[in-house]
Parts: sequence; structure tokens; C-alpha cells
Amino acid sequence: MVKQTTNRPYSDTRLAKFVERRILELKPRKTQSLIASEAGFSQHTMLANIKVGSSKLPLDRVPALARALECDPALLFTMAIEQLGGGTTELAIRNIFGTIVTENEAAWLEEIRKASNYSDPNLTSRSRAALRGIFGK
Repeated sequence: MVKQTTNRPYSDTRLAKFVERRILELKPRKTQSLIASEAGFSQHTMLANIKVGSSKLPLDRVPALARALECDPALLFTMAIEQLGGGTTELAIRNIFGTIVTENEAAWLEEIRKASNYSDPNLTSRSRAALRGIFGK
């Protein structure tokens, strides 16, 4: 559930938290102002507003911001869709385009295919447990 506040309705979204974290991670190499410029924001306050949750990320800005934040655009797009609110938009996009897959997820999928000799293996409770074990879950 997204916490709604008067001036920061998107502050609790995954996207706002992600943008804030990426800006901090890139700080040794890039300023927030430089990231905003690289993303094509004419007003650098727009990135600050996205970071603190005052504004949502417009979908047409996803590719440029992903490049500026040095992250996967599919991941950023997924989080931007979540900001639109309601599951209907997300469901419509999933119905039209299928599951949105990041570059890293696609690499995992390809490795699973190679490891299984492209046999389309079922996800069993054992394989699920093994996969979760990789991530300490």
C-alpha cells in the first residue's frame, strides 16, 4: 500500500526509493544535477521531486533516466508503472506485452534454458527451494 501524503504522494513507492539510492551510489562520479541533465530534465528540480516522491516519473522519461542512473530501463519502467496506481494499468501492460523482463532476468532465463538443455522444466518445490537458497530465502 502506498502512503499518500499531500506533497509527496509517491514517497513510499519503489521508484522513489530506487532513484534516491542510485543517486547516492553514483555520487562519487555524478552529481544529482548532472544526472538530471543526462536524463534531459530541463528543470533539475524534477529529478529531486521524483526522488522525494513529490512527482511521478513520466513514462516517456524512463529510457533517458535509466541511462543517466545506469540501470536497466525495464526495471525503471516497471517501477514507473507501479506509480500510476491501481493494478489495472499494470495488468493491461502485462496483457499486451507480457511480463516485463530486465536484462539480468533474461540472462538468468537463458542460463536455465542452457542448463536444462532447453527442455522447459517444471518449477518443482525442490527447484524453487534451490533457487531461493541462492538468495538466502
